[in-house]
Amino acid sequence: MIRTLLKQLKQYRRSAIATPLLSILEVVMEILIPLTMASLIDNGIEKGEIRHVIVCCVLMLGMAGLSLLFGILAGYTSADAATGFAANLREGMFAHIQTFSFANIDKFSTAGLVTRMTTDVSNIQNAFQMIIKMGTRAPMQLICALIMAMCINFKLSMIFVVAIVVLGSILALIISRAMPAFTAVFDRYDELNASVQENVSAIRVVKAFVREDHENTKFTRAVERIYEMFVKAEAIVALNNPVMMFVVYSCILGLSWLGAQMIVGGALTTGELTSLLSYVMNILMSLMMLSMIFVMLTLSMASARRICEVFEEEASLVSPTNADFEIPDGRVDFEHVYFAYGKGKPVLSDIDVHINAGETIGILGGTGSAKSSLVNLISRLYDVKEGCVRVGGKDVRTYDLETLRNEVAVVLQKNVLFSGTILENLRWGDPNATEEECMRACEMACADEFISRFPDGYETYIEQGGANVSGGQRQRLCIARALLKKPKILILDDSTSAVDTATDARIRKAFREEIPGTTKFIIAQRISSIQDADRILVLEDGHMDAFDTHENLLASNEIYREVYNSQTQGGGDFDQKGGEVS
Repeated sequence: MIRTLLKQLKQYRRSAIATPLLSILEVVMEILIPLTMASLIDNGIEKGEIRHVIVCCVLMLGMAGLSLLFGILAGYTSADAATGFAANLREGMFAHIQTFSFANIDKFSTAGLVTRMTTDVSNIQNAFQMIIKMGTRAPMQLICALIMAMCINFKLSMIFVVAIVVLGSILALIISRAMPAFTAVFDRYDELNASVQENVSAIRVVKAFVREDHENTKFTRAVERIYEMFVKAEAIVALNNPVMMFVVYSCILGLSWLGAQMIVGGALTTGELTSLLSYVMNILMSLMMLSMIFVMLTLSMASARRICEVFEEEASLVSPTNADFEIPDGRVDFEHVYFAYGKGKPVLSDIDVHINAGETIGILGGTGSAKSSLVNLISRLYDVKEGCVRVGGKDVRTYDLETLRNEVAVVLQKNVLFSGTILENLRWGDPNATEEECMRACEMACADEFISRFPDGYETYIEQGGANVSGGQRQRLCIARALLKKPKILILDDSTSAVDTATDARIRKAFREEIPGTTKFIIAQRISSIQDADRILVLEDGHMDAFDTHENLLASNEIYREVYNSQTQGGGDFDQKGGEVS
């Protein structure tokens, strides 16, 4: 786990190495000050040697100045290393997530990934900064102060050894209890973020159904669960402070009592006792810092595991070693294809369909009949379990993934636009497209008619998710974006459902006339959207029920005929059928 995280340190290694070295120099200067003070008292003040007093004062002033300088430099380098490390973690996770297939993404919730890239990385950043600075300073200060104390008086220094053993044992017990509590807290953070994301993205639905109170109650419950669990975790960690204070004051009392007796007996000087009291504070401050480090580590270990889960997730779909970078044409062959999500039962069974380049294929089926699953296999968003999918006569698993997906344009069922201008959204299809090419694509998608009504035209700003345009307008912009790719295969996954039938017909007409060589797959619930297709595939519970022309299906296929009659004779949509259609 540590190795996985430290790989992201990269260009900030120099700062990460410099911080401990500077912290060590800072500690050395601090440790020498009490020793010089003892000499000042015993050999200067008590003997009346003013010159010795001046020399010691100058030395102490110089050491304090150097300690301050080294501390400032260590603070700067630790901040540089920690913030840079956090930035690399976020960039690394985001880049790694981009390599995920749909199957990989299905393993993580969106809210969980957001929490990992925000809260979890912040925890790692704070812990890393504390480790490279305090994690070096505290042990070094503890060891040096203990050695110096032993050199002054070995018997009295045993008080420190006992304190270290007692405090270390109690800290280990606290950490072992706190770790599971913090792990559970971060799982609750995922639930909280999921609630926020769901509510904000669906705010129009919430208001339409007047469910604000319900959502507020649900969110409050999530917040209260985190509060309760954090209180439980922090209550365990809070034991650290009273235990620390008890040990500190016990050491001071014991040292003062025994030291005073030894001074009276002549076994210890006043200067040595003063130094020992300074060293006891150094030792106990070191223990305090170490306890803070352990608390931070306890908090961050849960975050570290969650971040490593992302980095260690291997992309299930990758380009082959000797990938093919050329797709001859838009032929598509499904050869006895079986597909299932994960280890579940197959959602597609024995699909055997062969499509010529340039054909328009309609796909019809009820909800859950695996229409989207079928077309997702073409661009290899998922891999088949059995059989194979061929594009251009070659198995899709032999192609370079980027090459394949550049030649397959998909307008998904859920239309997504990004914040930016209309032109910026369109150029997702082709970053180098001219404004004229974008306008031509919009004409084919019948999007130019509403764009021209916007005051800023193609420079109109689209809000996140396309919130400031209608569903039909989003669909047409997404179609235009796909057309700009000039693909060999175009897939429309129920992507004209929000446009009127006249506009739908104009879009299909433009496809026939403008991109005759592109193989087109049209998933639709409306018969009118696919009846002009060259052939129509009817799916029933993941099985191929029929594959033929509109006329032949009307004559021979009961499912298709029932759907056609229900839509043309007035009554319901595809999922409100009278027979056993699904």
